[in-house]
Amino acid sequence: MTHGQFPYIRGRRLRNSAALRAMVAEHNLKPADLIAPVFVMEGEGEKVEIPSMPDYYRYTLDLLLEEVKQLKDVGIRSLVLFAKVPDEKKDNKGTEALNPKGLMQRAVRAIKEQFPDMLVMTDIAMDPYSSYGHDGVVEDGEILNDKSVEILSKMAVSHAKAGADIVAPSDMMDGRIGAMREALDEAGFEHTGIMAYSAKYASSYYGPFRDALDSAPGFGDKKTYQMDPANVQEAIKEAQLDEQEGADIVMVKPGLPYMDVIRAVKENVSVPVSVYNVSGEYAMLKAAAQKGWLDEDEVMMETLVGFKRAGADLIATYFAKAASKLLNEQS
Repeated sequence: MTHGQFPYIRGRRLRNSAALRAMVAEHNLKPADLIAPVFVMEGEGEKVEIPSMPDYYRYTLDLLLEEVKQLKDVGIRSLVLFAKVPDEKKDNKGTEALNPKGLMQRAVRAIKEQFPDMLVMTDIAMDPYSSYGHDGVVEDGEILNDKSVEILSKMAVSHAKAGADIVAPSDMMDGRIGAMREALDEAGFEHTGIMAYSAKYASSYYGPFRDALDSAPGFGDKKTYQMDPANVQEAIKEAQLDEQEGADIVMVKPGLPYMDVIRAVKENVSVPVSVYNVSGEYAMLKAAAQKGWLDEDEVMMETLVGFKRAGADLIATYFAKAASKLLNEQS
């Protein structure tokens, strides 16, 4: 039987064995590609599972250091740190965010002292510190852009002073990357990087994360500053603006519903592109796996490789540790 180039050309020849498939794989995933999100809380000797994120925890600082060691041991080189702030320390100006002895600052110092080679990224946003649960200063029901940027820039400097390698603004205020870059440089932190959440969508996939930090908005929603899920060109514009303002890495968030956006951004910027495989995506996969409807490990790895294929250089994911363990076993 012959038709066209068949039987001389057979695509299946390169799928015959695991060694062949690995040799010709177009995209490869490694632990160094993964950024592990970690949650720290006040207290001592406590590890609290997040109900909507099975097998994921908030840690007090002492136990967080044990978790960071485990991440390091499986080959993860970077983490992004989030702090759960007690309600009594929240206000409309994010005052606690600038406290040099605050939970975030203490956590950064402790991690860098014990694991100096671990790359520490920090969340720059007001919502965990806001009595309104919004990413900026609220006045008459409006989230004020420029006043918020002033506070966010000071927060970035505070984190840099504590030892953060990269600050990661997740707020989506206009102009905040340029303002942060200027503030960091003026404070002598010209080598501190910025990973901008450039295309952060007003998504319904963030629910479990907001449970983790108790940071849901107290009124309304975040649609006046986070992006409309219908838009792609806007994501390109936002990423290009952030690059022009000094971002070292740009991010698309969430991940799975926005694979096309990852590709579009990748093709239009010259800096590395990261993606955030968010809490809702994690929760869905875990729930389906617990029901026996999906193979957790197989779908996890398929998802992460999918991000690489779409164009992501880096992946922030709650699967970072589990995926790294599997990658180490396969190597």
